[in-house]
Amino acid sequence: MMVASFSCLTLSSLLLVMMAHGIVAFDMLSNDNLAVYWGQNSYGAINPDNTAHWQKTLSYYCMDNSIDTFPIAFLIDSYAGGNLPSIDLANICNSGNANYFPGTDLLNCSFLASDIEMCQSAGKAVTISLGGGSGNIHFQNDSQAAAYAQTIWNLFLGGKSKTRPFGSAVLDGIDMDIEGGSQTGYVSFLTALRKHMNRGKKKYYITAAPQCPYPDAYIGNTLNAVGFDAVYVQFYNNYCGLQHYKNPNDWNFDAWDNWARKISPNRDVKVYIGAPASSAAGSGYVNSNKLTSIIQQTQSNYSSFGGVMLWDASDAYANHRYDKAVKQALTHDED
Repeated sequence: MMVASFSCLTLSSLLLVMMAHGIVAFDMLSNDNLAVYWGQNSYGAINPDNTAHWQKTLSYYCMDNSIDTFPIAFLIDSYAGGNLPSIDLANICNSGNANYFPGTDLLNCSFLASDIEMCQSAGKAVTISLGGGSGNIHFQNDSQAAAYAQTIWNLFLGGKSKTRPFGSAVLDGIDMDIEGGSQTGYVSFLTALRKHMNRGKKKYYITAAPQCPYPDAYIGNTLNAVGFDAVYVQFYNNYCGLQHYKNPNDWNFDAWDNWARKISPNRDVKVYIGAPASSAAGSGYVNSNKLTSIIQQTQSNYSSFGGVMLWDASDAYANHRYDKAVKQALTHDED
């Protein structure tokens, strides 16, 4: 597999890079974090013939200090074959280059364990994102949802299972990118999962990626009832997108800041500006100079500001390292 060739990167070479740049442990309470989704090969979906810029394996994107968090996209179906979830990682792990666990529709992507662990060793947080545009994350009732927390804990986090998609790698939490369906059971699911996390051996995170119209139609009630650690608000493909930053009737970071400070059960929740990493987005893309100005004004004006989320890693790298320009804006690094 062409894109898997980078997986031969040795831990020692990564350590040399980390020594050169310095290792900074992930801090959710910081206001200069950069979260970048990985897993869907967004660039490759739009540019099927330009394979040079297709998504690489995860460790490729952990070789400097630009990106702090990688939500892996996506766990697309909560109950697929064998009553287990299914995941879709585009060109990296699919039915053509990986096997399903017997009797399930769950891919065995355990070859990614070393990539995930390398990134975590470099101070990055790596989570699993549930949902996406075609996601089917659903529960019939609260009891089923609470029980599902054990499934996610066992498959991806601190539990044990013979069907762990990423093998020995223990992810740092989950992300809820819910773009349709009902919120039935979400509060019970996340409340039960948080109990597992609180008993765990390390810090775990729960994030969400709501659309920018406030309140979000698909996870807004859940956001008001559960203590999320961060929200990656998608300020694109909507009237409240980045392209309307200068229009106070449309740009509504203020509404999300108010939610964070006065409504969220976790008053330390961080609000990220979610942005597309290339012009391939339907609307909302702005060049790095414009985004730098928006970032730094928002960062100085809102205590809830936590950083920026980008969709996605492949687009960011193909777009002249858009992620690096964003990180420099967040840290006020002019280099």
